[in-house]
Amino acid sequence: MSQRIAQGEWQPGGTIPSEALLARSYGCSRSTVNRALQELARSGVVLRRRRAGTQVATEPVHAARLEIPLVRREIENMGRSYSYELLSLEVCLPPERVAARLAVPASREILRVRSLHSGDRRPYQLEDRWIDVQVAPDALSQSFTETSPNEWLVKNCPFTQGTLHFSVAAATSGEAGHLHVESGDPIFVVERLTWLNEAAITLARMIHPASHGVTMKV
Repeated sequence: MSQRIAQGEWQPGGTIPSEALLARSYGCSRSTVNRALQELARSGVVLRRRRAGTQVATEPVHAARLEIPLVRREIENMGRSYSYELLSLEVCLPPERVAARLAVPASREILRVRSLHSGDRRPYQLEDRWIDVQVAPDALSQSFTETSPNEWLVKNCPFTQGTLHFSVAAATSGEAGHLHVESGDPIFVVERLTWLNEAAITLARMIHPASHGVTMKV
């Protein structure tokens, strides 16, 4: 598809064929076409809008890509032994703030998963995650006892866009207990929200000891 755009078959500002037509043209599944279009959208080559279809960008840009890291791999790349613990799993009504971030009614039950990632038995990340099961329904059938929601979502739920928010906060008593710090100690918080087109998939609050740092490649 990128070659057809580069060769001018699909002009800037023009709408490209539907996923169904592209799947027949390339002899592949619609899911394969969808993944390819998502990659082009992340790169800024095309624009995807609900009801308006997919259009070739009039001013293609090199967009910084949000790649979701695997916490397990982060820890293993530091030469540490990775371990994972599921703390809680429930379907419940979200707090108003979470509902607002996910753009869902406060009356809609969503999945909340809390877990702890450790390296060499030392707490590395406390993960508090909300998943809209109307967007990712297969999450309901997961126990998340062996595979973390981070890893499962990366492998099974493609996304089209996301945001990251970094902050420093004071550890609550519950957070402090899991991270082996004192209540009120500073903690490093990363909040990540990802969407599939216009529907939010998951909101994750990832909490680290204050010594944690982040390196990003663009």
